[in-house]
Formats: sequence, C-alpha cells, structure tokens
Amino acid sequence: MKFLSGNIRHLRQLKGLTQEGLAEELKVHRSRISSYEEARAIPTAKFLLDLSDFFKIPIDAILRNDLTKTKDTSFIEIGNKRVLFPIMVDEDNENLIEVVPIKATAGYLAGYDDPEYIEHLQKIKLPFLPTGKHRAFPIKGDSMLPMKNGSYVVGRFIEDRRDITSGKTYVLITLNDGMVYKRVYNQIEENGTLCLVSDNATYEPYEVPIDEVLELWEFTCSINTQEYDEQDLKISSIITMFNSLGVELKALEKMMR
Repeated sequence: MKFLSGNIRHLRQLKGLTQEGLAEELKVHRSRISSYEEARAIPTAKFLLDLSDFFKIPIDAILRNDLTKTKDTSFIEIGNKRVLFPIMVDEDNENLIEVVPIKATAGYLAGYDDPEYIEHLQKIKLPFLPTGKHRAFPIKGDSMLPMKNGSYVVGRFIEDRRDITSGKTYVLITLNDGMVYKRVYNQIEENGTLCLVSDNATYEPYEVPIDEVLELWEFTCSINTQEYDEQDLKISSIITMFNSLGVELKALEKMMR
C-alpha cells in the first residue's frame, strides 16, 4: 500500500484532472480524493474497483508498483485493461531484450504483466533489430522443425490484433496453453479465433479464441543454442518429404472415390 497515495495522484495528473474532476468521475467528494492522495485515509474496496475501471489498470498494478515514474505511454492495452509494460534501456538509451529462461516459462504466465518480474529477467542487446519492443522466448519440442529444441525466438510485441499477418510465426502467451510458438492464421473476423499451425505436420492445427491470447510476439529472429549437423538436416528434409507425400496421397485418395 506504500505506493497507493502517490499512484492515485500521478494517475489523476496523467489524465489532466483536478481532484474535483476525478471526484466527479468517480462520484465521490473531493475531500476523499485529497485524503487518499495525502495518505490520511485508506481507500475502500469499492473506490479501488472504480479507480481501476476508470483508468483501466488492474488493481494489483496500482497497489504493488510505483507508477510515479511512468508516462501514459508506459501502459499498453491487453484485453480491456491497460497494464504497465516497462521497456528496459541501457546507459545509451537503447532497448534491451529480456530473455525468458527455459526454467521460468511456467512462471512467465503469472508474471508477464508484473514489472518487478520482468525487471529481474536477464537481458541482451541485438543492434540489428527493427524498432519495437522485443523479448526472447525458449523453444520446446519439435513442433516447429527445423527450429531445434532449446533455441530462442526473438519476437516483436504486437499490441494491435489487426496487425496479425496470416502465415507468419508468433510466440503466443495464452490463457490455457501457456507459451507456444506457432504459425498463425487470422480468423478473428470469421469466428473470433486464431488458427495455430505447427510446421511439423504430425501436430494437428488448433484454434484459440482471441480473448484467451494474453500476449503476441511476431518472429524477428532466432538464436540457436546448438549447432545443426548433417543428420539433423536430413531428418528435417525426410519429415518434410513425408508430410508432402501425405498431402498428395490424401488428394489422390479423394480423386479415386
């Protein structure tokens, strides 16, 4: 609660509101706003809910984080809420890339919108990346061959779902499946979903409601932690060949019916 009074004042000022103006918006007396901002009283649960709804910022972000150093652009829309999205920079004011370690992928689902969690992730800098906010995610399994298990995908954060390009690959943070890396096909207009497809055709495509997508990161580059050997490339080519043959055989089977 130590940040609460300062956060209420700061959020009000970001909106260009006086204490009277905020009181009118939240349907309370100005004296209550004053007492909360000066830490002379503890806000009620209803006031915190109304404050959260008005600024579209989760209550836990208001209670747990010092927002006084933020600007309005420090928040991004996720669903119908704005969450604090810190962009880490180095001493030259260049963006740093947070690296989500393999052992922390489960924890990322709980901490993706927690500035304190993000702040403690290891960071790297890649000077050739395009503009935008980037983050590195570990790849597990073989569903996106030839991307090897243990490689990292660096993705650019996509805030507007209208910017999703069908056929491109994305790292998605989803409500029920956690962190996945797939080729995405935009079906939002048709049925409100994204179709997620593995490049390894032994894995079936599946649909995810767009409302369950918490974060979306478009592929920018990959970092391999293991060297490819000749056998890897042969196996990948063989899998691709058999997948292709499977499609052709199915087409032939339909023609013969």
